Amino acid sequence: MAKSALDKDLKKVVQLETATYARSRSLATPGLLIVFMIGAVVIASLSVGGPLRYFVFFAAVIAAYMALNIGANDVANNMGPAVGSRALTMKHALVIAAIAEISGAILAGGDVVDTVSKNLLHPEQALSVVSFIFVMTSALLAASLWIHLATYLGAPVSTTHAIVGGVVGAGVAAAGAAAVEWTVIGSIAASWVISPLFGGIVAALLLGFIKWRVIYRDDRVAAARRWVPVLVAAMSGIFAVYLVTKGLQRIWKPPVLLVLTVGVVFTFGAFMAAKPWVMRRSRGMENRRKHIAGLFTVPLVFAAGLLSFAHGANDVANAVGPLAAIVAAAQSGFAGAEKVELPFWVLGIGAVGIALGLGLFGPALIRTVGEKITRMDTIRAYCVALSAAVTVLVASAFGLPVSSTHIAVGAVFGVGYLREYITNSGVPNPAVTPRALFLEPSRLNETPEMALANFQKRERRRLVRRRHVLGIGAAWVITVPAAALLSALLYRVMWAIGG
Repeated sequence: MAKSALDKDLKKVVQLETATYARSRSLATPGLLIVFMIGAVVIASLSVGGPLRYFVFFAAVIAAYMALNIGANDVANNMGPAVGSRALTMKHALVIAAIAEISGAILAGGDVVDTVSKNLLHPEQALSVVSFIFVMTSALLAASLWIHLATYLGAPVSTTHAIVGGVVGAGVAAAGAAAVEWTVIGSIAASWVISPLFGGIVAALLLGFIKWRVIYRDDRVAAARRWVPVLVAAMSGIFAVYLVTKGLQRIWKPPVLLVLTVGVVFTFGAFMAAKPWVMRRSRGMENRRKHIAGLFTVPLVFAAGLLSFAHGANDVANAVGPLAAIVAAAQSGFAGAEKVELPFWVLGIGAVGIALGLGLFGPALIRTVGEKITRMDTIRAYCVALSAAVTVLVASAFGLPVSSTHIAVGAVFGVGYLREYITNSGVPNPAVTPRALFLEPSRLNETPEMALANFQKRERRRLVRRRHVLGIGAAWVITVPAAALLSALLYRVMWAIGG
C-alpha cells in the first residue's frame, strides 16, 4: 500500500516537473525572440548612419523575422528525412543543422542579393530611393508572413519564391508592371514543375537501383559490400562538386576543370575509405533489410549536414538580401546600386535568425517532411538527400530553374510512390514472395492461389498520404501570387503612412 502511494506521489512530481519545463519554455521563447529583434536594431544602429537610417532599423527587424521563418520552414527539407528514418534524433538534427546553417551562412553566404535588388526590378528607371526601400521592406514582411502561415499549417514552401513574389508585388504597386523582369518570373513558374519532378525521378531511380542491386538479392550482405562503397563514393564526389559550385560560390568560383578534378579526387578517396569500413561493419551481419539499411546511416548524417551547409550559404540571402539592398540605398541615396554588398552584420542577422527559428519552431515541419508524407528509413532518406544534390547540379548545368525545397519534398514523394508502385503492381521481390508466405506455419491451410490473393489484398495500399500531396502542391502554386498580393497591400499602407 505504501509503495503504491509512493509511486503515485513520484508520478505527480514527474508530471509537475514536465509541466514546469513546458511552462518555462513557453515563456522563454518570446523572450529570446524579443532579445534577437532588439539586437538586430542595435547592430543596425551601430552600423548605418544618415537621414534614412530609421528605415534600415525597421527593415532589420523584418529581416530578423524573415530569418526566423526560414529556419522554421526551409531547414526541414534537409533534416526531415534523416529524422523520419531515425538516423538522427530531433535534438541531434537541430544541433547539426544549426551549426551547418550558421557555418554556411557566415563562411559562404549570400549570392541572391543581386537577384532581389536588380534582376527582378529596374529601380533606377522607375523608383525613388524611398520607394525602393518601401518595396524591399514590403517584400520582406509579406514573405515572412506567408512563410509563417505555411509553417503554422505544416506546409514546406520555397522561401526564395516567397521573397521573389514579395518583390514583384511591391514593385508592381510602386511602378507598374513595366518595372518587373517577367522572364525571371516565368522561370520561377517553370520550377514549380521542374523541381519536384526532377527530385522525385532521381530519388526513385536511386532507390530502385538500391532495391534491385542490394535489397532484392539472395545474399544482401555480399551485395552491400559490393555496392555501398560505390554509392558512398558517388555521394562524396557529387557533394564535393555541389559544395564547390553552389555552397562556396560567393567566395570561390573555380574553373570547370578544377571542379571535375575535385569531384574525381573525392570520389576515389571516399571509395578507398568506404570499402574497408563497409567490410568491418558487415562482419557477422544478418542477411536482413534493416541491418543492411544501417550501413547508410553515417553517409546520411553527412549528407544532411552538407545540405544544411549549402542551404545556409545559398538561402540566407532570402532573409538578408532585401536588407542589404536597403542598406545600400540608404547609404548611397540611390535606388538599385550597381553592386550590392553584403555586410557581415547583415549576414550575421540572417545566420543567427535561421538557427534560432530552427531550434524554436523547426521540429513541426521536420516531422511533416520526415514522417507524415511517407514512411522513411535510412535507405530512402539517403536517396532523398543525394537526389537533392544531384538534381541541383544537373539543373544548373542545363540552366534550368529549380527550388531546393521543391526538390527535397519531390524526392520524398518520389521514393514513396516507387514503394507504392512496387508493392501494389506485383513487381517480383525475391525477398518476399507469395510462396514464402504460403509456407509460413500460420498459412499452412492456404492454397498458393489464396496466399497470393491475400498477399495482394494486404499489400495493395497507399503508402503516400494524398492529402499532403494536395496541400503542399497548393501551397507551392499560390506562394508567389499570395506573397505578391500581400506585399502590394503592405507597400500601399507604408507609402500612405511614410511616403
